[in-house]
Amino acid sequence: MSDQPLMPSPNPGPAAEPAASAEAPGGTADPSQPTTKFEIGEEFGTAKKNLPPTKILLIGVAIILVIGGVLALTQRPKSQATGTIDDAVAVEIPGQNSVMAAINISIVNEGKAPFKIHNIKVDLEAPTGNFSDEPAPAMDMDRYYQALPELKRRAMDPLPAETIVAPGATVRGTIVVTFPVAPDAFANRKSLKVTVWPYRSTVPLILSK
Repeated sequence: MSDQPLMPSPNPGPAAEPAASAEAPGGTADPSQPTTKFEIGEEFGTAKKNLPPTKILLIGVAIILVIGGVLALTQRPKSQATGTIDDAVAVEIPGQNSVMAAINISIVNEGKAPFKIHNIKVDLEAPTGNFSDEPAPAMDMDRYYQALPELKRRAMDPLPAETIVAPGATVRGTIVVTFPVAPDAFANRKSLKVTVWPYRSTVPLILSK
């Protein structure tokens, strides 16, 4: 290794120049430097510019609500059976301000499985109020017919719980209920509803007249 001292390069490169400042001495902007205008509103936009008109939004919301309503109606669970209330005869129970009613109903099983009746409930909406009852046991109906012969005038065979309606079949029968109303209140009723609950189903068969 040579002991001669290192000498500086005879042609040193140009020294790095400090970056030009956009500010003039004293911290003020240099008017000679170009400036860039920055609009934050144009960068991110506004609800007025980015969203469609309110009228279009309302129309879209209305269409969605209509479609949702149609789907809810068409996909709602339905009973596998249909039916009707064919007749209703009410006879006053002497001294009790009540009537006993014999109601004839028909049930048509439109499903592919047997329709087995679990229980039945009858609702009466009369001018004097709303009342509910469950049918009397089939074994007691002859006794009621003997006490109130008019009750049997248009009655059919009893339609008790546990009755099975085969697929595609129709079953007709009579149920007997009691309501604490006068005969004219029953005759002038607002509605009469029979709800038939089958086994293994969360959807009842509802008949009204």
